[in-house]
Amino acid sequence: MLLRWFTPEELGRLRLSPATRDLIRRHAAENPPDNQPATAPPVWDGGSRTVLNGIGVHLHLEDAEGRVLLGLRHPDSKYAGNTWHYLAGRCEQEPALACLLREAWEEAGLVIDPADVELVHVVHVVDTPGSLPLMQLVFRARRWEGTPKVRESDKCLAWQWWPRDELPDPIVSYTRTAITAIAKGRAYSQLGW
Repeated sequence: MLLRWFTPEELGRLRLSPATRDLIRRHAAENPPDNQPATAPPVWDGGSRTVLNGIGVHLHLEDAEGRVLLGLRHPDSKYAGNTWHYLAGRCEQEPALACLLREAWEEAGLVIDPADVELVHVVHVVDTPGSLPLMQLVFRARRWEGTPKVRESDKCLAWQWWPRDELPDPIVSYTRTAITAIAKGRAYSQLGW
């Protein structure tokens, strides 16, 4: 939950807009921790029933040289071990933008004002046949505070800036798709359907 990001003292020291502080406080008040693991809806069976889509958020950061920030996933990570990927996470009981801000802080120690963020791409993904479809929202932050550092070493081994035309291998396929599409100004892609 958002309140876990910062102690009240840390929150007071950060140079955040009043809107960002309000977003953090409001989310924490509306989403008290219940210490229960999140459960996923049943996997789609290919039938005609309505299927919920998981929502993922991804942070597209470019430095002054136009390089994109990617993290090397830990080999034992639940998803895409030993693979380069955006700073990312799945939405819990929270709005997508709040999730993005939380993940940026938790994973890399970055503080981002929501006023500096824009949705730049959506990738609708089915990773494997029969798996839960995922709507992957890619947000670009024009400004941020902090230098990316590994804060969850069980999930990420390193953060590195990569030229868009020299992306590492292996890389999560929809990450490469999104980076290429963003450079071309395309707002939507789909994979695995």
